[in-house]
Amino acid sequence: MSQTTLDLIFLMLAVFGLLAALTVFAELWRARVPQGHTDSALEAFAVRLHTWWGLTIVLSVAVLSGKIGVTLLFAFVSFAALREFLTLTAKRRADHLSLVLAFFVILPLQYLFVWLDWMALFTVFIPVYAFLLLPVVSAMRGDPDRFLVSVAETQWGLMICVFCISHVPALLTFDIQDGADRSILLIVFFAMVVQVGDLFEYYAGRAFGRSRIAPEISTKSFIGVGVGISAAALVGAALSWITPFGVIGSIGMAAMASLTGMFGSLVFAAIKRDKDVKDWSHLIPGHGGFLDQLDSVIFAAPVFYHITHLIWS
Repeated sequence: MSQTTLDLIFLMLAVFGLLAALTVFAELWRARVPQGHTDSALEAFAVRLHTWWGLTIVLSVAVLSGKIGVTLLFAFVSFAALREFLTLTAKRRADHLSLVLAFFVILPLQYLFVWLDWMALFTVFIPVYAFLLLPVVSAMRGDPDRFLVSVAETQWGLMICVFCISHVPALLTFDIQDGADRSILLIVFFAMVVQVGDLFEYYAGRAFGRSRIAPEISTKSFIGVGVGISAAALVGAALSWITPFGVIGSIGMAAMASLTGMFGSLVFAAIKRDKDVKDWSHLIPGHGGFLDQLDSVIFAAPVFYHITHLIWS
């Protein structure tokens, strides 16, 4: 068993231990609630906790499976996220072929390029070639009604749900001097700092936040964002041993990923307000859909990937 596998197992046992402790805390909290009464905050926390268990188990199995497990997992996530996004957009009959190409040609090819380490194609395939191809396909159907809106929504869906998300498994292409297989630890680092930052921002913002960043769009507050970034930075420092960044570099990368992710969450909140929906779907109980979970990851992943390659490659 390699050192990387041992490190992954150690990290996952630590996360499972934390979740177990939080589960015990939730049950003790529930025991203090008077019989016949319910605590809305407790129930929301319990639902989130159940979802965290499921997501942690799925991610653990994927990373222990190696490159193929991680690539297949995020390909499936991109498919589900793209479906959620395009469900809320207005599509015409003329767009059907474009949608088929998006789901069953462009998406698989993007992840195939990741699998084959064809980074030259990976970085330009959707922003350049898919960007040019899909409008041509739609135009050839001969329907100009809402043409620009329809094409733009499809292209933006591919950019955020496929191109941006695919940067997470693309971290596996990063060659760490201690051993190429340790690049999978970068995915664990990235996922943990972004999720911890989101968690602390969510609760700190509601407990202490008074000044909201964009009151008409989101409940995010300046205090909540500050607390979230600080928490992510602390986790980054604690996990610096699994990265090539060093302690200071890990703090900076964690803070950057958390901040970028929060900007992404704000953008997705604006889209949901525009579409007049609370969640992207009801797939995950208490958490909405895949996009509700991935809004921070979507914006943070490309930035994290490119800075990693720019500075530490």
